[in-house]
Amino acid sequence: MNVGEDIVDHCIRLAQDQGAEYADARYVRLNSKGIVYRNGEPISGGTEPSAGIGIRILVNGSFGFAAFNLLDRETASNAVESAIKIAKNAKRKEPIELGEPVSIKAQWSVPAKQSIEDVDLDTLMGTMREINKGLTGLASYSVIMSPSVLRQYLLTSEGTEITSEKPYITIMLVLAAKGDHGTEQRYIDMTQVGGWERVKEAKLIELAELEAKRIQNVADKAVEVKELMDGPIDMVVGSEVAGIIAHENVGHPSEGDRIMGREGAQAGESFWRDLKIGESRVGSNVVSVSDDPTIPFTGGFYEYDDEGVKSRKRELIKNGVINEPLLNREFGVRFGLGSNGAARATNYNREPIIRMANTYFEPGDYSFEELIEDVKLGVYMTTFTEWNIDDRRYQSKYTGCEAFLIKDGEVTETYVKRPVLETTSVGLLTSIDAVSKELRLPFPATCGKGDPMQGIPVYAGGGELRIRNIRLGGVG
Repeated sequence: MNVGEDIVDHCIRLAQDQGAEYADARYVRLNSKGIVYRNGEPISGGTEPSAGIGIRILVNGSFGFAAFNLLDRETASNAVESAIKIAKNAKRKEPIELGEPVSIKAQWSVPAKQSIEDVDLDTLMGTMREINKGLTGLASYSVIMSPSVLRQYLLTSEGTEITSEKPYITIMLVLAAKGDHGTEQRYIDMTQVGGWERVKEAKLIELAELEAKRIQNVADKAVEVKELMDGPIDMVVGSEVAGIIAHENVGHPSEGDRIMGREGAQAGESFWRDLKIGESRVGSNVVSVSDDPTIPFTGGFYEYDDEGVKSRKRELIKNGVINEPLLNREFGVRFGLGSNGAARATNYNREPIIRMANTYFEPGDYSFEELIEDVKLGVYMTTFTEWNIDDRRYQSKYTGCEAFLIKDGEVTETYVKRPVLETTSVGLLTSIDAVSKELRLPFPATCGKGDPMQGIPVYAGGGELRIRNIRLGGVG
């Protein structure tokens, strides 16, 4: 047992000795390298190893949380006392219940053919130079790369003991293009999970160059198409746009803590609050949206959540009806459904809260050509440049980046300048009448939630969606 695991064991034993109803402790080690290029030149870089322990202790029906990174028994004991004091002072009206005890002993990891920790600075900078070559010609561009390995040891008073290891490569592009028809900008997350081999397997160098060409084409060629503003039109959105819709209009509203108001003062509430699980319709019959942490090599992958619950696929919306919220143990009891393994924390100094993993529209029955063939006038929006949604995840707006005019059943070569899809969540989901057969998850992202903020890796996507009879919020 290493020193971190020994201190975790000490914390649990001390909490039990002081009468805790439940306690968990997570020892987290995060080893990260990072480098930033701007317009082809390196501007910063370094390494950032960190390690620490977070403790949650349930006393008198309330949780107290404390965290520390000085790994000695005196500091640990002080943290346990602090967490107990916080719990005792909380005096909740409704005591927290966790349901049936969870006792799991497991180990899980993401396979890596080439260790991220073995990648030297020359290799890292060489890869960054190759990526930057594909971006030359843009008005400005920044590239951020951070290979990391996240290791965790979870121990609970119920007997759960889980170790995990997750290597991943965070890579982000901030691109701006200036062309004949104006300027365009785009932020792109290309995060990969696994070893260094993912750089080649995911073709990150080629993908960055492709994204640069796409945004430059938009700046050079996108035009206002006035006839799109004359009345209702149809829109087909690609898997990236489907992903942001799945994440924002379905994933966040499905979070149990939002539905019951815990997140109200932090990151918003949910329009699901007024609906009935298993009964209320929010979409058409072809709309089914899932959240699945079991998909390998994705940002949202994990085998057990941070409360020791086995991960599984969650069917948030099934044939247009809300089917299952995202739940941790506390809210699993409050909903009477039990946890579905949605508790995640970003690091040792953050408490586990309800989070998405990989959220997507389930595939449908249509080929892409069939989605397009009977659209008389419309827009095919492949990527977005901006989004906005209100605190209840109801009023939403998505501004397109790369988008093409559809006319008489064909996608034309005309680029449409910044079409805006603006409607309510229910209005949007009920207007979808077809989904393509192919499932893609092209949209890695960092999902923000909580206070203090927790930015956690997720993926999103789905099949392409056909949305009928909508009015564009603006073009140009």
